[in-house]
Amino acid sequence: MLPINLLVELGILSLVLMATRFAAVGRKLAAATLILLALAAFSPLGNLLLYPLESRFPPWDPSHGAPDGIIVLGGSVDTDLSAAHHTPVVSHAADRLFAPAELARRYPNARIIFTGGTANLVSTDAREADYSAPILENLGVPKERLIQERNSRNTYENAIFTKQLVTPRPGERWILVTSAFHMPRSMGIFRKAGFNVEAYPVDWRMGGRDDLFSFTNIGADGLGRTDVAVREWIGLLAYRLMGRTDELLPAPAKD
Repeated sequence: MLPINLLVELGILSLVLMATRFAAVGRKLAAATLILLALAAFSPLGNLLLYPLESRFPPWDPSHGAPDGIIVLGGSVDTDLSAAHHTPVVSHAADRLFAPAELARRYPNARIIFTGGTANLVSTDAREADYSAPILENLGVPKERLIQERNSRNTYENAIFTKQLVTPRPGERWILVTSAFHMPRSMGIFRKAGFNVEAYPVDWRMGGRDDLFSFTNIGADGLGRTDVAVREWIGLLAYRLMGRTDELLPAPAKD
């Protein structure tokens, strides 16, 4: 159902229909597909879908004091490429690795856990935690401070396995580092798992409200934002229906 996949499927279907007695329907479908492609690629559609996600949780407020722990969600390293080249390959969302390195320097007593195994449908020996750990160490995070959770396959398992691994005590404050667009779903899942965390959003894909109605002249950028946003909204809906969150669009906790 992701836009790029769906548009390709509709395009193929329109070609098939044009070779049958439903050619008129095929031509109309092809025209509609082209219009949808243009909207997804060049219009503000992606920004309009992303903004409610990225703006849901504000930047973390350090005035409340040092955290006891820092949780870093995977999603930056391509495990297949890393395994093929025998070196970590960061494909996107590098901020998820830069931010905890800076936080580790600022809060030397905080525990740091990276959670991420493999998201592949077919299990492999390549685990994201194994390739992300050397990156964090090179960024200045001491090896002895880093805890690795390497079995999770999705955000739900990130929360469940991390809680089992660190057994947070009452009164402890833990920071959750992930992409801003992914933060609402992540916070909802961790809350449902009984692990109270504080949002530390990173990896923004748009500047803010001023970009809401901005057009782009680079189609790949627009398609990328639209794809990311639609995928996340589908994830929010699916996790709500499965009972893994209590809200469709989780919000910051009220004081």
